[in-house]
Amino acid sequence: MRQIELTGPRDNVWTVDVPMKRQERTRGLRARELRSGEGLLLERCRSVHTIGMRYPITVVFLDRSWRVVRIDRSPAGRMLFCRRARHVLECHIGADVRRGDVLGGRPTRPRYTLAAAPLRP
Repeated sequence: MRQIELTGPRDNVWTVDVPMKRQERTRGLRARELRSGEGLLLERCRSVHTIGMRYPITVVFLDRSWRVVRIDRSPAGRMLFCRRARHVLECHIGADVRRGDVLGGRPTRPRYTLAAAPLRP
């Protein structure tokens, strides 16, 4: 997973994981606890489910320009869909995000180091 930092208009900052593999997307937030200021960003996604989760989350649907088009505070065991969405941010239930907010992001330092590429002869 890569990690980015999302910022909101009211000085909100979230450190979010962006899954890069199908297995990571499928696992989602089920395998971990979510703290305030953390989240999971699913790119190119319009629907999510909270089946198998033990706690409620805030699901933020974003359009192509990273503008918030819909917010759902969802208990565990639900399916959510938004036709206008392009990306989905899953974050802590108490996240201060509002419809119409535009989120911006930048990469953070990776949690792992990549192996050095082999030298060419």
